[in-house]
Amino acid sequence: MTCPDKPGRLLNWFLCSLCVPRVCKLWSSRRPRTRRNLLLGTACAIYLGFLVSQVGRASLRHRPAAGKGPHQRPDTAEAPFPEIPLDGTLAPPEAQDNGTTLLPNVVYITLRSKRSKPANIRGTVKPKRRKKYAWASPAPVLEALGGPSLQPQQGAAGAADAEVPGYVQRGNLANVGESSWRLVRGPGARVGGSDVQLAQAPESNIRIYSESAPSWLSKEDIRRMRLLADGAVLGFQPVSSKSQARLLVLEGSSAGSVPGCGSSPCGLVKQPLDMSEVFAFHLDRILGLNRTLPSVSRRAEFTQDGRPCPVILWDPSLSPTSNETHSSVKLTWGAYQRLLKQKCWQNGRTPRPEWGCTAVHHHEWSKMALFDFLLQIYNRLDTNCCGFKPRKEDTCVQNGLRPRCDDQDSVALAHIIQRKHDPRHLVFIDNKGFFDRSEDNLNFKLLEGIKEFPESAVSVLKSQHLRQKLLQSLFLDKVYWESQGGRQGIEKLIDVIEQRAKILLTYINAHGAKVLPMNE
Repeated sequence: MTCPDKPGRLLNWFLCSLCVPRVCKLWSSRRPRTRRNLLLGTACAIYLGFLVSQVGRASLRHRPAAGKGPHQRPDTAEAPFPEIPLDGTLAPPEAQDNGTTLLPNVVYITLRSKRSKPANIRGTVKPKRRKKYAWASPAPVLEALGGPSLQPQQGAAGAADAEVPGYVQRGNLANVGESSWRLVRGPGARVGGSDVQLAQAPESNIRIYSESAPSWLSKEDIRRMRLLADGAVLGFQPVSSKSQARLLVLEGSSAGSVPGCGSSPCGLVKQPLDMSEVFAFHLDRILGLNRTLPSVSRRAEFTQDGRPCPVILWDPSLSPTSNETHSSVKLTWGAYQRLLKQKCWQNGRTPRPEWGCTAVHHHEWSKMALFDFLLQIYNRLDTNCCGFKPRKEDTCVQNGLRPRCDDQDSVALAHIIQRKHDPRHLVFIDNKGFFDRSEDNLNFKLLEGIKEFPESAVSVLKSQHLRQKLLQSLFLDKVYWESQGGRQGIEKLIDVIEQRAKILLTYINAHGAKVLPMNE
């Protein structure tokens, strides 16, 4: 009988040698079976049962190791530690003299090494939405698209022939093959007279990351904004010989004489200095006026410098205007002040002929005055710059109109536009605003004669949500947002509008003007 080499086994053998003879003696003797003897015997019996169960477990544990045959391969055998990865970091189990192995009672946990290169995290407000491009072999792609979407550069001559100005973005796709490739992107890209249509449309310059657009922009506004920002350009032509603005003929339009764009939409491209037209459009929608035409900012790939320019939707339904005032309604400042007192067409009342009313509703003048004051637009109601101190670069100074402020009643209003089918309402065009005018030089002449203001606009100015709505709305126009320096530049513009809004509210309270619903 071998002596056990473990302390636990030595204790078991010692207790077993004491219990077994005593139990046999108790059951074989004639002494009375007292309670103490019964308890002692029961404890010894339970311990013996425990020893028998331990011996059974040990025999079952060592049986698979002994049952392995020579035909069984070691690499297909079951691992002794199925829940621990065998990556070479764990110590091998201890071996005994008789060839058996003992399971370790300590588990070593190893951590993965840190990344050798940090992850590339892009700082952007855009959510994580990655495009998935399926890069296939060039031959099936050419057959599916009907044109070269992935073109290998074989030489300088071939690259020059296949280059598409303004609509080609080059990229070195090293994972596709050894030769470099150029990816033709953008709508309306033409190579060899055929349109190239990609499997996935490029990202729009009008970015909407939520489920729906802001509530103040209608679905038609979003559709027109995307058309102006992303539509393919077929050509452009000047509006007139004197004007620097040009008419942009978009895809689907008929390239006719100006302004005959037909029923298809066209865009009126202005100078980069007129970028405030985009801000004016969003401000008009937020205030609930809905009098301006959709306007976006677009990088002019058809110009030499390539700077962003405002593009305004061309509306063929506008009434024809005169060459002098660019208005469909002929009014002077004196006649304008007289018809404000008559409140033409208010509450469904038909004006008398001697009142000198036009077809324009009385509420339209209130909306125009509020809108022009916030942006300090003077080219409609104050063409001679008589209500403020102009600068040398202002139009009135360059045209020599500044000294004509003695007889203001005879000064004609300009840019008063209606639609042919809707003469009751005005359309605000040429909305170039000025953000650099100081508070002590604001043009209060724009508010003369106005006794009522629209409730929808005043409620927005009072709600202190104007900044939040402007940020949310202007963010949609990606090109405009970037051209103004991002959020930091946009915040400076909003600061000016908010300060003018406070001054306007103070003016309304001081003059006792009424705030009425004007959603007729």
